[in-house]
Amino acid sequence: MDLVKHRKNLLAIFNSALRAVNGRTGVREYLLAHPVVRQPIYLVATGKAASAMAEGAFEAMSAQITRALVITKAGHGDAHLFQSRPGAARDLLMESAHPVPDQRSLDAGAVLLDFMADSPPDAHFLFLISGGTSSLVEVLPDGITLTALAEVNQWLLGSGLDIQHVNCIRKAMSCIKGGRLTSSLKERTADVLLMSDVPGDHLADIGSGLLVADDARAPHTSNIDMPHKIRALIEKTPAAPPAHHPCFARIKTHIIASNEVACHAAESHAKELGYTVHRHAGIITGDAIEVACAQARMLKEGVPGVYIGGGETTIQLPPAPGRGGRNQSMALAVAREIAGCDDVLFLSAGTDGSDGPTHDAGAIVDGTTITRGIAHGIQCGQDKDWDAARCLMRADAGSFLAASGDLITTGPTGTNVMDIMLGLKTT
Repeated sequence: MDLVKHRKNLLAIFNSALRAVNGRTGVREYLLAHPVVRQPIYLVATGKAASAMAEGAFEAMSAQITRALVITKAGHGDAHLFQSRPGAARDLLMESAHPVPDQRSLDAGAVLLDFMADSPPDAHFLFLISGGTSSLVEVLPDGITLTALAEVNQWLLGSGLDIQHVNCIRKAMSCIKGGRLTSSLKERTADVLLMSDVPGDHLADIGSGLLVADDARAPHTSNIDMPHKIRALIEKTPAAPPAHHPCFARIKTHIIASNEVACHAAESHAKELGYTVHRHAGIITGDAIEVACAQARMLKEGVPGVYIGGGETTIQLPPAPGRGGRNQSMALAVAREIAGCDDVLFLSAGTDGSDGPTHDAGAIVDGTTITRGIAHGIQCGQDKDWDAARCLMRADAGSFLAASGDLITTGPTGTNVMDIMLGLKTT
């Protein structure tokens, strides 16, 4: 097997998926095809892909936008975003905290409310919302402190709960999530373009539903096992508007990018490269290690071709986790299962370019990953407990994959549609 060629091809397939869901391209093409005719237009972009999405809006209709507010993850902002815009002095770019909110998140929430309050009564809002918004922008109810919010979010990250249940708790502690931001619109109208980073593309889960009400499918906090102190905090939050509230009639919502679109692009490029393609039906969820074992078994026992899946797994963190996130854990767990196989490769990476609290998107592994990681670790003087299994137990998959040379580092990608998983069986 030409290992170098196949690794290069898997990375190319992953990159084709990223291009298909780029926020700049998606917003620009949508707005050119569906022009917003209302004036004046006030733009609000939030999330990890906020800068790219805002850039797409400026390319499509910059002259129509009176003022813009962009809130994104630290390191994901574009300092030149407003450079060519008339009246750019009134625009504002804020970088905030992710995955755990901090004072920057509250500052961003306050600025958002002021931005909306300062707009004229006839203003039309264009909201561009992508994943990460839940942490980046927050307004807390009276009686909930920033320290309490950070503790809750830290617990959520390691709880193993899926995104619907995580967002259920986030909404229950916020004055803007769960559709509550609509109160700040007053009588104004809004278009909302969403980049989906949630299974099922449920509108109310994207960015914790700033402008979307929960529906009957949403979980309820009463059915979630959580620490008593979190449940006590939830009782401090004002009720969210019901789905039938008239405020939602003034809001039009559309999804411009999703994991399905990314997977379809990956499939097309894999076929162009000459591979037979096997698509996973539906979204991949569940415990990252369990999913990894299933993926490895499928590849080892399956027929040749590229196996494409997408979704978002979960991982339960130990008290002092190491380096890495769910994609790196999954990749390392697969590497253990395919060790010694000369005809199998596997890639798992976050489409936003980050995996957990790291600057790496994920990893691409093969049958030599474990051998390379151990050899390099020994060479660098790692302790006697240095092996893949212990790294997985410590949630430190990233350290092992750095040693093996298998990490994928893209930087901010301008998108966020969950994760892509690619397997390759060559013979």
